[in-house]
Amino acid sequence: MTQRDGVEAIMASSSIAPLNGIGFGTWAWGNKAVWGYDAHRDDFQLRATFRQALSSGLNLVDTADSYGTGRLNGRSETLLGDFIAELPALRRSRLTVATKLAPFPWRWGRRGFDAAFEASRKRLKGQLQRVQLHWSTARYAPWQETGLLDGLADLVLSSRVDELGLSNLGPQRLALIHRRLLERGVPLRSVQVQCSLLAPADDQLLELISVSRDMNVEVLAYSPLAFGVLACPPGGEQALPATWLRRRLFRRLLPASLELRREMQAIASERGASMVQVALNWCRALGATPIPGLRTPAQARDVAAALQWSMSMTERQRLDAVRRNCSERMPTNPFQSR
Repeated sequence: MTQRDGVEAIMASSSIAPLNGIGFGTWAWGNKAVWGYDAHRDDFQLRATFRQALSSGLNLVDTADSYGTGRLNGRSETLLGDFIAELPALRRSRLTVATKLAPFPWRWGRRGFDAAFEASRKRLKGQLQRVQLHWSTARYAPWQETGLLDGLADLVLSSRVDELGLSNLGPQRLALIHRRLLERGVPLRSVQVQCSLLAPADDQLLELISVSRDMNVEVLAYSPLAFGVLACPPGGEQALPATWLRRRLFRRLLPASLELRREMQAIASERGASMVQVALNWCRALGATPIPGLRTPAQARDVAAALQWSMSMTERQRLDAVRRNCSERMPTNPFQSR
């Protein structure tokens, strides 16, 4: 069997897995550099977006202690905590809030995350069900990771948080950490990875999904819309984002993805859906739970509508056939491990 045959076998087998749900991310809440955040302009709309997401049935929300540009670090958690505090107790109980702690160089040892965890929990006003390692340090500081993982496991064992997750790990590192946590009696709930029709490293992504399924670990697909590229209809290429980083990305990816986006638009038209829903349901059909970023109530409604239908194998094959021809893909996260 060739490597390509193996990849296609994994993709075919994933169609028998139960469809995952959909959550949402909050990276843009406080981020000026990439998303052009402005508190005076955006906070009222973000509150409305949060409420719309919940009323539409989206109950998993992802954040991180590093979300926010410069002095706004932690802004995403702060806004989320304020919004959640306004909810009735019963509605809060149905929400899963997951935050990621960044393994900065000054955070090391078994107690290295303690202060960061308490700061996140304070910003979130105590509403925190899952804590996640933002990325693995195995590639550049392997000595740092062991202590931090032990400390995260301690948080679960001491009932200070319910669940543990990981982010930006490949299948090899995931297997090693999963085994280590099980030795301590701590189950792993989820792993985040970049996953979209324009994601890089197809082989690694598909292997991770296969390995995660065997371990009963949920795969959370971040950037499922490729920073918004996959929501851009053919012919709408002139409407470029305001920030320079996203403009640069759009200029590189839009020409290369034209055939793919045409196929997405065709499926969307056939389904009476949007291209956003097509992109998200491709991730779900693959066996991942997409967590697209939300900034407006309209986006929340569109994303939630993807839960009303599922992608057929034929539709997925149509998309896979054209995505293989994309000469440009999203950049690989520099912290992604193998």
